[in-house]
Amino acid sequence: MTTYGTFPGTRPRRLRTTPVMRRMVAETRLHPADFILPAFVREGVSEPVPIAAMPGVVQHTRDTLKKAAAEAAAAGISGIMLFGVPEESKKDAVGTPGTDPDGILQVAIRVVRAEVGDELLVMSDLCLDETTDHGHCGVLDAEGRVDNDATLERYAEMAQVQADAGAHVVGPSGMMDGQIGVIRDALDQIGREDVAVLAYTAKYASAFYGPFREAVGSSLKGDRKTYQQDPANVRESMRELALDLEEGADMVMVKPAGPYLDVLARVADAVDVPVAAYQISGEYSMIEAAAEKGWIERDRAILESLTGIKRAGAQNILTYWATEVAQRLV
Repeated sequence: MTTYGTFPGTRPRRLRTTPVMRRMVAETRLHPADFILPAFVREGVSEPVPIAAMPGVVQHTRDTLKKAAAEAAAAGISGIMLFGVPEESKKDAVGTPGTDPDGILQVAIRVVRAEVGDELLVMSDLCLDETTDHGHCGVLDAEGRVDNDATLERYAEMAQVQADAGAHVVGPSGMMDGQIGVIRDALDQIGREDVAVLAYTAKYASAFYGPFREAVGSSLKGDRKTYQQDPANVRESMRELALDLEEGADMVMVKPAGPYLDVLARVADAVDVPVAAYQISGEYSMIEAAAEKGWIERDRAILESLTGIKRAGAQNILTYWATEVAQRLV
C-alpha cells in the first residue's frame, strides 16, 4: 500500500502491542480492596445450601460463614455484606427476627466479628424483606401498602441491634423516604457515631434480582415498584442522592450495577463521598450460565464486567466473585 507523507503519523495501536504495554497504559485497574463480598447465612441448617439460580453461591452455616469471611480477609478485600435468612416459622408481618438480638443476622454479625475482628469490614443489610412473611421491605398498612413512616421506626431498631452486634457499616436497602436520617439519629442516640451508613441511594425495581429471591428465601407477594426506582429514570436518582447526603450518608451506592452504568457515572461525578455499586445476582447468574454453556470465556467476562463498573466510577463493588477475583489479582 502506498503511503503519502507521514500518514498515518498517529497510531494508537502502538500502545496495544504487547501485554506489558497494555498493562502500563491501562487507565482502570482492579484491586482486592475494591471488593465487598455479599454473603447469606441461613438459620437452622447444618450444611451449606447451594443456591440453584446462582451456581457456586450458597446459604452458609455459621461455620462456613466464618471460613468465607476468613478467606475474604486473607484475599485483601474490604468488606463482607451479610444477609440473614431466618427460619420460615419465625417470619411475621413486622419482621421480628430483624430486631431480635438473637436473630440470625445479628448472630452472623457477631460470629464474623469474632472471626476477623477489624481485618474485614462487617456490613449488614438493613431491610425487612428477609424477615417478613409478606416479603416486602417494610411494614404494611391496613390496605396492604408499605407504610413508609412505620417502617422507619423498625429500621431505627434494626440499626441499633446491628450496631450492638458489631456491624462496622449498616446498609439500608429498603428505599424508604427519610431512612438515612432516621438511622443516623438512631445510631447516634446509642453512642454509635462510629458506625457508617452505606446508602442504597439508587436502587431500581429490576428484573435482575430474580436469583436473589431464592438466596434469601423471599416470601414476596406482588412487587416493589412503589418504593424502588423506575428503571426509566435517572434525574430521580440524583434527587435521592441529594437527600441521602443531606441526611448524613457516609457512602452511596447504585444497584444494580451493569444495567445502570450511566447512573453510576452521574452519581460518581456529583459527589465527594465513596461510591459503591452492587453487581447483583442476575448479573452474576447470566455470566455463570453463559460460561457453563461454553458461549463466553468465564474469567475474561468476569473481569471485563467488573472493570466496566469501576471505569464508570465505582470505588467499591459488591460482587459474588469478590474473593475469587481478589485471589487472582494478587
